[in-house]
Amino acid sequence: MCNFLEYKDTKVIYRRYASLYFITGVDPNDNELITLEIIHRYVEVLDRYFGNVCELDLIFNFNRAYFILDELLIAGEMQESSKRIVLRDITKMDEAEEAEAKEEKK
Repeated sequence: MCNFLEYKDTKVIYRRYASLYFITGVDPNDNELITLEIIHRYVEVLDRYFGNVCELDLIFNFNRAYFILDELLIAGEMQESSKRIVLRDITKMDEAEEAEAKEEKK
């Protein structure tokens, strides 16, 4: 089974995790293996954050999934490679949102 497809001037790279497919399109000269590793790292962080991520986690918490992706990548390049730091930043954001919600209720 091949995880790489070429379509017009784009490489389509995908990887399946249980019932989830993660798909990305990259330039023809980008490294496919690095892209697969970035997908894998993203799934690892999602697993740690959600506790065995599933489709419903991504549907109902898509904003969190995008935030995690934003913490990992900037302009298609790896920003932060440490899963621990990404999770720490997400936890801080969650705490700040909870504090803000408590203040709004007052």
